[in-house]
Amino acid sequence: MTFTDYELAYLKGPRLGRLATTGPAGPQLTALGFSVNEDGTIDIGGPDLSKTQRWRNIAVNPLVSFLVDDMTPDEPGAVKPGWGRGIEIRGVAELLTDHAPPAYGGSWFSNEVIRIHPRRIRSWHLDPGQDQYSRDVA
Repeated sequence: MTFTDYELAYLKGPRLGRLATTGPAGPQLTALGFSVNEDGTIDIGGPDLSKTQRWRNIAVNPLVSFLVDDMTPDEPGAVKPGWGRGIEIRGVAELLTDHAPPAYGGSWFSNEVIRIHPRRIRSWHLDPGQDQYSRDVA
């Protein structure tokens, strides 16, 4: 499995992440929605996705980083309440055309998807038994 149970549970909560790509003018960071597939890949959709700078960046350099994070809630059982928590996924992005967009997008998303194949995962303050966890997954 690509993600631990704690990481997977976390990724099913927030629905906003940040995709980092590199283009001709340097790095680009974009906040956007995402979904996690059964095989451990991440899908990102959007309206007219293939017309975006992030799509063009990936076409030239498919190495990306995807970050989902927030503040740990101050509640019983939370890991490091009041601290940050999250997961960074470094990997290779695949551009898919004529592909059904993620369900979260509705009918206004184009039939295009950016699919991230994780290669390295780093998570923090998600697992009560381990503050930080970094590993290669491919």
